Amino acid sequence: MQRFAESAPVVKFTAMHRQRSVIVFLTDPNQPGIHHGGMDVSSDDIVVYGSAASVHRRTTAPCRFGAMSLTPDDLAAKSYALVGRERSAPIDTCRVRPDPSVLAHLRRLHAAAGRMAATAPDVLTHPETARSLEEALTQAMIWCLTDGERLEPDRRFRTRAAVMARLEDLLEMNPTRPLYLSEICAAAGASERTLRACCQEHLGMGPQRYLWLRRMHLARRALLRACEGDATVTSIAVAHGFWELGRFSVSYRALFGETPLATLRRWADDTPPPASPAIAPIYA
Repeated sequence: MQRFAESAPVVKFTAMHRQRSVIVFLTDPNQPGIHHGGMDVSSDDIVVYGSAASVHRRTTAPCRFGAMSLTPDDLAAKSYALVGRERSAPIDTCRVRPDPSVLAHLRRLHAAAGRMAATAPDVLTHPETARSLEEALTQAMIWCLTDGERLEPDRRFRTRAAVMARLEDLLEMNPTRPLYLSEICAAAGASERTLRACCQEHLGMGPQRYLWLRRMHLARRALLRACEGDATVTSIAVAHGFWELGRFSVSYRALFGETPLATLRRWADDTPPPASPAIAPIYA
């Protein structure tokens, strides 16, 4: 199990491990919903990831959420033991809306486990305590999945999710190279109109804004690492597709709160650059 707290809205691309069946839910029932893989997910819902799923998650406010996972074999075996039938991980990521009292029970157990891990971690080293807590959490998870209403994605969702997956494959293969709309459309196998609709649904912005933000964050990462070579602000800006240095500097300062030169000089002392600077909000 995991617990997360994000202090600002983000757009995040998440890929699940093939050997885990994962659920995600909001730990605060009063917080705004989130957009998960193009789906509107409220605090009443649980997101159930498909096998080896990869999705975009977008929030509009600070967010607190929890996650749990089992191996597919454990999910099937424990479901059979508890409710008399096996349950397998879905092929497509979907939502489940459990009974409110069952979801509240899961939230209470999850919060208690989080508090225990933070304040009394030694307690969890006792095998009996750890086993008892794990069994209670697993039971609550399976009750939510079994008794809840499963909200299946429609055909349009699957089509747009496939377009976004191809987009992310292209970005993964080109982690530092600037990418432009024409080649994105060709790689995603979608028209510009379809790509715009997909990006708006999954990312909350159009593809050009998304690619521009990505290039800005890549340029920032290069500036942070510039102490490793003889790069300049001009060379880094041009390398990332920003041909007008003045406009680049103004946009950079508005986005990051400092000039490109200030970023470049940040590591001029003996302070080493970060090993892997984050490029949120595109990825976090």
